[in-house]
Amino acid sequence: MRLIQTAIILGTLLCFLVDAAPIPADHRKRVPGKSHGKRWWLNSIEEEQSEGLPKYFHEPGGDHLGNHYDSRFEHGILDNADKADTQLHMLRAYLNFFNESHLETWLAHGTLLGWWWNGKLLPWDWDIDTQVSDSTLAYMGKHYNHTRYDYVSNDDPPVKRTYLLDINPAALVERERGNGLNIIDARWIDTGNGLYIDITGLSETHPDEQPGVVSCKNNHRYDITDLYPLRETMYEGVIAKVPYAYDRILAQEYQETAFVLTDFEGHRWAPFSKEWLKKSEDEVPEEK
Repeated sequence: MRLIQTAIILGTLLCFLVDAAPIPADHRKRVPGKSHGKRWWLNSIEEEQSEGLPKYFHEPGGDHLGNHYDSRFEHGILDNADKADTQLHMLRAYLNFFNESHLETWLAHGTLLGWWWNGKLLPWDWDIDTQVSDSTLAYMGKHYNHTRYDYVSNDDPPVKRTYLLDINPAALVERERGNGLNIIDARWIDTGNGLYIDITGLSETHPDEQPGVVSCKNNHRYDITDLYPLRETMYEGVIAKVPYAYDRILAQEYQETAFVLTDFEGHRWAPFSKEWLKKSEDEVPEEK
C-alpha cells in the first residue's frame, strides 16, 4: 500500500514539474532556484514517506529573526530600516504581480490587522501573510511556479528587485497539516536577501462534516461567507483585497483587544497622523 501511495505522489508531482511554466511577460521569466529544488525533494519522499512528507522550505534559524528568511537567499539579518524597505517593495511587487496575472489573493493574519489600522504593514511584524483558494494555488503551481518577477518602483531613484514565486510541491498532495513541516504552501521571496511573504491555500477538507468551512494547514478555519465576496481596497498604495467579514475574522484570531490596544511591541499609535510610532529609549523602560 505504501508503494502505491508513493507512486501516486511521485506521479502527481512529476506532472507538476513538467507542466510548471509561467505565462510569458516581459518582466517574468522562469529560472531554476538555487540550492535545494523540487527534484531533491522528490528523491527524499520514498525514504521518508512513513514519517510524512519532508520539509520543502528551509530557514537558517538560529533565533526568531532567522526564521523569517529563506536559506537559499539569506545573507544575514537586516536592520529595521532595510527590513521595512524590503517588506514595503516586496508587498507592492506581490500585489502588482497578482493583479497583473489576474490571480486572486487577499491579506491575512497580522498583515490584515495592519490594513485595519491604517492600510499599512505593522512596523514590528516580520511576517507578511496572504491567502489564496486551493484552486488558485493549483493554477499557480501549473502556470507560474518558479516565476522570477523583475520589479521597478516609481521612486526617484527607482528601486529594482527580483522576486521568486516558489510553490511547495506538498501543496498539491497534502491539504491538511500532516507532520507540520509543510504548512506553508508557497512563498514570494526577495532573491536579494531572502525575506519572504508566506502564501497559504484554503481548502474545504471536510465537506460532509463541515460544509462551507475552509482551512489552511495551520488549522485556521473560516466560513466561506466570511471570506467572499472579497472587498477591494488599498494597501501600502497598491490595490489589494481583504475578506468580506474582516472584522469578525480578526476578532476571532486576535480578540477584540486588537482593535483598541494602542501600545504594543515598543510602538504607540498616533491617532492624528494615523501611524504606529516607535517609542524612544526613555519610554520603553517605563513599561517594564
